[in-house]
Amino acid sequence: MERVNQLLHRLLGRKDFQQRYEQMKRQILAHPDVQAFLRAHEREITKEMVDRSLMKLYEFIEQSKNCDQCPSLEQCKNFLKGYHPHLVIKGTVIDVKYDRCPAKIKHDERKQQESLIQSLFVPREILQASLSHIDLDDEGRMKAIELADRFVSEYEPGKKMKGLYLYGSFGVGKTYILGAIANALAKKNVQSLIVYVPEFFRELKSSLQDQTVNEKLDYVKKVPILMLDDIGAESMSSWVRDDLLGPILQYRMFENLPTFFTSNFDLQQLAHHLTYSQRGEEEQVKAARIMERIRYLAQPVEVKGKNRRLE
Repeated sequence: MERVNQLLHRLLGRKDFQQRYEQMKRQILAHPDVQAFLRAHEREITKEMVDRSLMKLYEFIEQSKNCDQCPSLEQCKNFLKGYHPHLVIKGTVIDVKYDRCPAKIKHDERKQQESLIQSLFVPREILQASLSHIDLDDEGRMKAIELADRFVSEYEPGKKMKGLYLYGSFGVGKTYILGAIANALAKKNVQSLIVYVPEFFRELKSSLQDQTVNEKLDYVKKVPILMLDDIGAESMSSWVRDDLLGPILQYRMFENLPTFFTSNFDLQQLAHHLTYSQRGEEEQVKAARIMERIRYLAQPVEVKGKNRRLE
């Protein structure tokens, strides 16, 4: 079998190949980025190093830098998707080093933020919400956004802070505000969990069979920021109120763990909902105990506006 260097020597001896080789070399060395690199390292680089490194230089100039030729990360044209090349000197040759491109960095940051926002039974689009995209078309909404923004800016782990109890009619954007707060906190590397309450309690009920109730309950109790979405929409039973909701709120109250709520009920209506179980039992004292914890954990804010689900 013919050795590679013998093959290359034979090819270089051919006039047509030699012409193409010299043309390619001129094209490579005329590239602005290559010229800038050679000027910056002119004391270290020899003609022999350049000749030995032509294929690496060609690899370099054929790719996009800083996403200048890639409309998106998905359409990246580079050898390593999401990575762009830099020229470096490695011993006696010029080599190509790959670093994350700007699009890849933004993508990874977004993925990291998404990993900090967990959800149980909440639509994925809610997790893309932003405080800056919320319509400020009524006083209640403006107050909610103002308090949400203040919470995000002032939040520190372990600091005693109240969450929000957002209440109002269907479709006015209460859950969206929770998602926006979660996203803003994720940018500060703060973990949060959004839970759709009715479905979560159904899940816990079905978990009695595999004995994972305590495990799931502990996770919700201890998450740094908990957001209970649509409290009051669940079917109320003494077990749900006293053995599920009560311990969650009690733990978070004692540990100063911020908790947010959304509901179609104001606090008085929620108290009535918690008082009467499915069996028609009236238990005002137990309901009052839950309401005391909610008032301790969150500030009530009415959110008004048109029903955006009908648009």
